[in-house]
Amino acid sequence: MAIALVILPIFALILLGWLLKLRAGVSEEGWRGLERLIYFVFFPALLFHSLSRAVIDFTAALPMLLTGLAVTLAGMGLGTLSRFLFHDPPLVFASAFQCSFRFNSYVGLAVAGALHGQAGIAAIGLLMGFIVPLANVASVAMLARHGEADWLREILGNPLILATAGGVGFALLGWSLPELLAQTLAMLAQASLPLGLVVVGAGLRLDSLSHAPGHLWYGVVVKLLALPALAWWLGRALGLDAPGFEIALLFAALPTSTVAYVLAVRMGGDGRVTAAQVALTTLLSMLTLPLWLAGARG
Repeated sequence: MAIALVILPIFALILLGWLLKLRAGVSEEGWRGLERLIYFVFFPALLFHSLSRAVIDFTAALPMLLTGLAVTLAGMGLGTLSRFLFHDPPLVFASAFQCSFRFNSYVGLAVAGALHGQAGIAAIGLLMGFIVPLANVASVAMLARHGEADWLREILGNPLILATAGGVGFALLGWSLPELLAQTLAMLAQASLPLGLVVVGAGLRLDSLSHAPGHLWYGVVVKLLALPALAWWLGRALGLDAPGFEIALLFAALPTSTVAYVLAVRMGGDGRVTAAQVALTTLLSMLTLPLWLAGARG
C-alpha cells in the first residue's frame, strides 16, 4: 500500500522517541525543554516558512475550512454527549471532552508534507490556524478554571496561531523575507517535524490505559472513526478536489494532541485520561490513518 509506505517513516520516528525515552537516559525535564523549544521556535518557523510562500486562495480553500469546522463542532458535540453516557467524576469528563476534537499538529504536518510537499503543509497549516482558537476556547471553558483573560492569553500567545497569521499576511501582501532570514527559517523548518515526532513518542504514557475506560474508548472511536467518516461525507458533498479532500480527511483522522494532556494537568484536571487518550489514539492511528487515506485514493 503506497500510502502506508509514505506514513510508515513518520510513525517510526514516534516509536523511536518512545524507545529513546526508555533507554537514552534523558531526564523528563530535558524532554519537556525540547518540546517547548520545538513548540515555540521550530514549529512556528515551519508554518511561517510554508505559508508565507504559498499562493492562498480563500475561496478555493473555503470548502476544506468548512469541513474542518464542521468536524470540530461535531467532535465537541460528541464529547459533550459522553457526560451522559458514563458516570465518571466531572474533572474526568472535562479533561476527556477535549480529546474528541484536539488534533496532533506534528503528525498532521508530517503526513501532509509527505503526501503533498510544501503545498500540503501550507493547506493543513491554514486549516489548523483556523480551528485552533475555537479548540482552545472550548477546552479551557470546559475545564472551567480560567477566566476570560486567560482564554485570551491562550489564543493570542499560541505560536501556531501567530505563525499562521504572520505567514498568511506575508503571502497576501506579496512580501518576502531577506535571503539570510529565509534560509535560516528553512533550516529550522526542516528540523521541526522529525524532532516534533520524536518528542510525540517520548511523551506517550502507557500506564493509564485502564483509567476511565468508558471515556477513553468512547473518545478513541469518536476521534479515529466517527470524525473521519463525517469528513469523508462532507468532503464529497462539498465537492472538494482530491488534495483538499485528503487534507480534510487527514485533519479529521489525526490522533489526539499532547496539548490536551498539558492543558488538563495545568488546569487541575484529570491528566491520566488525557494521557491514555493521546497514547491510544497515536498507536491506533498507525493503522486507521493509512486506511482512511488509502480509501480516499482508492
